[in-house]
Amino acid sequence: MRKSQKTEQIADHRWMAGLEDQEHIGARSTASGENTRMSGIKFQDLVLARNNLNLAYQRVTKNKGAAGLDGMTVEDLLPYLKEHRKELLEQLANGTYKPAPVKRVEIPKPNGGTRKLGIPTVVDRMVQQAVAQVMSPVFEQAFSESSFGFRPGRSAQQAIKQVVSFYNEGFHRVVDLDLKAYFDTVNHDLLIKFIEQYVNDPWLTKLIRRFLTSGVMNHGLFESSEKGTPQGGPLSPLLANIYLNELDKELTKRGHKFVRYADDCNIYVKSQRAGQRVLESISNFLEGRLKVTVNQKKTQVGSPLRLKFLGFSLGVGHGGAYVRPAKEPKLRIKQALKQITKRNRGVSTDKIFQEIQQKMRGWIQYFSVGKMTTFIQTLDKWLRSRIRQYIWKQWKKTKTKINNLKRLGLSTSDAVKSANTRKGYWRTAHSKTLLYTLTNEKLERLGLMNLTKTLQFIQSA
Repeated sequence: MRKSQKTEQIADHRWMAGLEDQEHIGARSTASGENTRMSGIKFQDLVLARNNLNLAYQRVTKNKGAAGLDGMTVEDLLPYLKEHRKELLEQLANGTYKPAPVKRVEIPKPNGGTRKLGIPTVVDRMVQQAVAQVMSPVFEQAFSESSFGFRPGRSAQQAIKQVVSFYNEGFHRVVDLDLKAYFDTVNHDLLIKFIEQYVNDPWLTKLIRRFLTSGVMNHGLFESSEKGTPQGGPLSPLLANIYLNELDKELTKRGHKFVRYADDCNIYVKSQRAGQRVLESISNFLEGRLKVTVNQKKTQVGSPLRLKFLGFSLGVGHGGAYVRPAKEPKLRIKQALKQITKRNRGVSTDKIFQEIQQKMRGWIQYFSVGKMTTFIQTLDKWLRSRIRQYIWKQWKKTKTKINNLKRLGLSTSDAVKSANTRKGYWRTAHSKTLLYTLTNEKLERLGLMNLTKTLQFIQSA
């Protein structure tokens, strides 16, 4: 049943205040590990408040995403809620709400293998989002300053800047921790225990446990979920951070310099010997206390100049350390552009330009904190050659080539000579003819993204 209008208005008011200053009114300090209540307002009231649920709906529909096990899309969510709103609120309030199993989806990793995702139904996603919105401000007060992943106002770029700072302070060795299948191995009982250090609300922890144990549907077969917090739902990143916050607290207690982004954690020390010692003791803590497995094959102690973190690597110049994209991301982005500009695709150049824009804007934005001007300039030049090759292939017939070359400023005799060349597409793309007719400026006017200008714009903003 719905709460009384007065209670709902109080909960709505307190939630909106929490949105404004990122702190719930009346929340007790969580730094010391005290249980947290909202000045007489239960978490249940905050989660089910109208404003909170409306915000959760808006965020789920904005994020779109694939349908879950029931096939319901985000477009179907509003009609469903109009018809079943009262029933849904009653189930949530009285504790009978039962999340559906998540749909197993596997996506390829850049370095090989697959990453397992669990896609909840859109209704479950909305409920998870509503819970996360209430819990996040509480745990933000408890999380470490050295944790950067899946947190409001924090980013991978900030994490890598912290790495540079540590290196310049003399921490020239890193313990690069790799947790084996972390999201699939989180211990549910320990996670609930860590939540209860800061949140004392049986209704909330019961609901979270139901999400954790809802199971997975994998190729039509149901699999129980006795451990793990599947990636794919709005609540999963927060729960993962709550769990590994115990690692952060242990590292802080020991006085270590570290940077953590989700399950990627680097600990910075001043010698190889210290690194080996820290690796052994922290591995014992992770496997003994947190019940997660350290991947010994991938975990290592080494130089930050040779190891990569979050797709970046370090270099050193006269001004100290600096970051740059690691070798692998550069190879991957060039390969992606190569697939987009394959000369036998048979799609319009407008579509090609649109796909390049979609792919490169986010990539450049992510790596813009790094030193990569030379790489981008080289990539720009190569990409323009790929486009010239694509356009030359599109013209096909000799007559079409002659007409287009004349339209672009070539004399009739030169156009005829160039159109009848026996050179291959790639050699022709570098010829004086296409460099003269399909200039850089002309390609940009047609819609080709100028990568160098984009990088300069982002870095100067």
